[in-house]
Amino acid sequence: MRHIFLKCENRLGFVAMNAVYTHGHHESVLRSHRWRTAENSAAYLLPHLLPHMKVLDVGAGPGTISADLAARVGHLTVTEVSEQALELSRAELARRGVTNATFAVADVHALDHPDDTFCVVHAHQVLQHVGDPVRALREMRRVTRPGGVVAVRDSDYRAFAWYPLVPALDEWMELYQKVARANGGEPDAGRRLLSWAREAGFTDVTATSSTWCFATEEDRAWWGGMWAERILSSDMAAQALASGAATEAGLRRISDGWREWAASGDGWMSVLHGEILCRV
Repeated sequence: MRHIFLKCENRLGFVAMNAVYTHGHHESVLRSHRWRTAENSAAYLLPHLLPHMKVLDVGAGPGTISADLAARVGHLTVTEVSEQALELSRAELARRGVTNATFAVADVHALDHPDDTFCVVHAHQVLQHVGDPVRALREMRRVTRPGGVVAVRDSDYRAFAWYPLVPALDEWMELYQKVARANGGEPDAGRRLLSWAREAGFTDVTATSSTWCFATEEDRAWWGGMWAERILSSDMAAQALASGAATEAGLRRISDGWREWAASGDGWMSVLHGEILCRV
């Protein structure tokens, strides 16, 4: 686990403060992240991509969205906060035979690129985990060419909705909020993206929202089973136990609640995301 605050000074002279990444890279986490595609996670951006474009993908994770973006543009620069995390992206793009991408370890608060480098800067589920989302957006704007766009999508945990109303899922929500905020993040980032963009200096912003919905038996088994394992085995579980925010018995109760929800024939869940397209 990284320390809550890592200081690094970029060529502009400011000091960036990074929050701890709540989820980590346990296989149960990667299972959900590898499900993401450009179509189910960046549809708001796709109409704005053109074959000649140079694109920066910030915080690419296991690279499934990145590979989809690379297929649509001229060149993609893929970044992650550590070499270990970046290797996940490299492996996925290599598996798909992507040849128009380069890779770099980078902090979104202090991007190592000249001004006006990219046509598009994209970040999916990133700003909820950083120490200073406004500073991150300013950096993303700095490296975007005039006429280009900064595209950001983040979930909004408090806006998640589900049925049946399993009490253990309320416990899960409260625990996630507590751990994510202790790590320096903002779990309800989706609703704040527009305000952060305006504070960062953007004046031409299109704000939208979209959802993932899990309601079929297959989807419930996948999503609920993933969280049932994740609450016991991911970095979030270790953080919750180490901080005293949860007990092993409490985590097992939440895990059982996820399986109870997944087994319900009436089970339904909607995961809300905020989106912004910021014209530079």
